[in-house]
Amino acid sequence: MAGGGFASGSGDVQFEAKITYAVIMSCIMAATGGLMFGYDIGISGGVTSMPSFLEHFFPEVYERIQEHGVDSNYCKYDNQSLQLFTSSLYLAALVATLFASSVTRKLGRKCTMLIAGLFFIVGTVFNSVANTLLLLIFGRLLLGCGVGFANQAVPVFLSEIAPTRIRGALNILFQLDITIGILIANIVNYFTAQIKGGYGWRISLALAGVPALMLTFGSLLVHDTPNSLIERGLEDEGKAVLKKIRGVENVEPEFQEILKASTVAKTVKNPLKSLLKRHNRPPLIIAVMLQVFQQFTGINAIMFYAPVLFSTLGFKSGASLYSAVITGAVNVLSTLVSVYLVDKVGRRILLLEACVQMFVSQVVIGIVLGLKVQDFSDSLNEGLGVLVVVMVCIFVSSFAWSWGPLGWLIPSETFPLEARSAGQSVTVFVNMLFTFIIAQAFLSMMCHFKFGIFFFFSAWVLLMSLFTLFLVPETKNIPIEEMTDKVWRNHWFWKSFMED
Repeated sequence: MAGGGFASGSGDVQFEAKITYAVIMSCIMAATGGLMFGYDIGISGGVTSMPSFLEHFFPEVYERIQEHGVDSNYCKYDNQSLQLFTSSLYLAALVATLFASSVTRKLGRKCTMLIAGLFFIVGTVFNSVANTLLLLIFGRLLLGCGVGFANQAVPVFLSEIAPTRIRGALNILFQLDITIGILIANIVNYFTAQIKGGYGWRISLALAGVPALMLTFGSLLVHDTPNSLIERGLEDEGKAVLKKIRGVENVEPEFQEILKASTVAKTVKNPLKSLLKRHNRPPLIIAVMLQVFQQFTGINAIMFYAPVLFSTLGFKSGASLYSAVITGAVNVLSTLVSVYLVDKVGRRILLLEACVQMFVSQVVIGIVLGLKVQDFSDSLNEGLGVLVVVMVCIFVSSFAWSWGPLGWLIPSETFPLEARSAGQSVTVFVNMLFTFIIAQAFLSMMCHFKFGIFFFFSAWVLLMSLFTLFLVPETKNIPIEEMTDKVWRNHWFWKSFMED
């Protein structure tokens, strides 16, 4: 499988490259890290809506749900321990990513993905056999370590191994696998919730072992990236891998570009300190703000707790899980839109269009719930229930072809090599920090803000649209090692940071 052509930028340099079987398979295998991450996101919301799971680990919540009319519709699931079950994964991930940065730099992207897979396997075993809340959360912490290592290595691996002209599409495989993982988790939850005997949640948690094994064995089969090999002094091996993944003999221009970046990288003794230098601030600021904004769209609040959210709005258990499956399917299909468009229309257009779509859908949901869903009763008829599901799907679709994949893509392609591992580490850390905050706080926020939670998130969407409009540059078709000269030095605001 190979297509001829050049991996070209917007300037003078063109790197000869074919779309080879080695590149496609490497990217597919590496992106299974996203499959595991997505499954963990989707599975937690489903099992926390299963009565048997709640009765076993969270009896207070279970009793509250059984007593109709005692607690507000918006406060049924407001429990810090229940939220800790979901959020503990992200707490562990943000700590793990601090260690994953040096591992990625010193041992390579491939080794880091292998470590992530092993964490996933062990965490899955603990979760599936847990009989106490402590053991359950310990398993989630191990899964979180896997997420930290995988999210550190996989986006960088994909950006470095992909030819320039399809870098965006191949990088988005990571986000596509996240959405597929969420959808699979929702489908699994839908069927395991119907198992008699109250052990369906164990099957849901145990099946996380499938993507965990895929990532582990996949990481053993792929080559490390030429950038990583050359950075670690393995220049001959790096050049050989470059020839294999590009499908051509003439890789000298790209090899010299990587070698030049590697020479600079080797002079950097402290990558985190280098990251704070003035010329690295533009990609750092954008990477951090993209992660903050990504979480304050409210997407993970909806994807973590979709079944719980729909149950809160009056949907019965089966219907709420079914609605979550629908939103999961929309998530996957919309991410495919991004794979197709990202290297054609660019990053900025997708981000800005999505802001409009997300803002409108969240405001509509907030208005409907404000008028129809009260604390102790609701008049959300079937028609309005369908409207809410449709608006959630419109919201999810816009996120899935924009802020979801591009929140990972843009940071992974904009940092210079000497700061790339550290930059990705900060990116993952900030993402996991705010994911943890949202996961730990959402059910309590919904209890206190009620329908106003959707107006809260829509205000953030308005803010991020302005940030994108003025400060996020276009990186489409720019070679990864030429971002400084072709992007930052030409941006109206960020060019002032490039004077040194």
